[in-house]
Amino acid sequence: MDTIKSLNKWANTHTYLPLDMVRVGLGVFLFFKGINFMTHTELLMGLFKPIENFAGGMLVLHYIAPAHFIGGVLIAFGLLTRWAIIAQLPILIGAILINFVGEMHVNNLIVAISALLVCSFFLVYGSGRHSADYYFKMQQ
Repeated sequence: MDTIKSLNKWANTHTYLPLDMVRVGLGVFLFFKGINFMTHTELLMGLFKPIENFAGGMLVLHYIAPAHFIGGVLIAFGLLTRWAIIAQLPILIGAILINFVGEMHVNNLIVAISALLVCSFFLVYGSGRHSADYYFKMQQ
């Protein structure tokens, strides 16, 4: 717990508006990805064609869209950012691995790797000074 507090203190003193804009951009990207998966379920089903016979396949499909949708909103506002990113990590790792199991889509692979790297950065960095987390913490 002390490590997280020290990371938050460091992040709040070394916060920059462009980094917060990257966090907001990541949240908006994940939000629209969730909307895209909700409206085009056949696209999501097509991505999971190589692993459709595994147990829990339908459960995974029903986890991805809402996790992107809700997690994107939370990340964009900077509310519970680390928890929202932890919920995104299995999806992003799966998005990278699905390219090696089925047909390789280089563009999807690059987007998934980029999103994973940005999420990993904000998992360590936190939500920053321009976030709902910081605002609520300062209200106490």
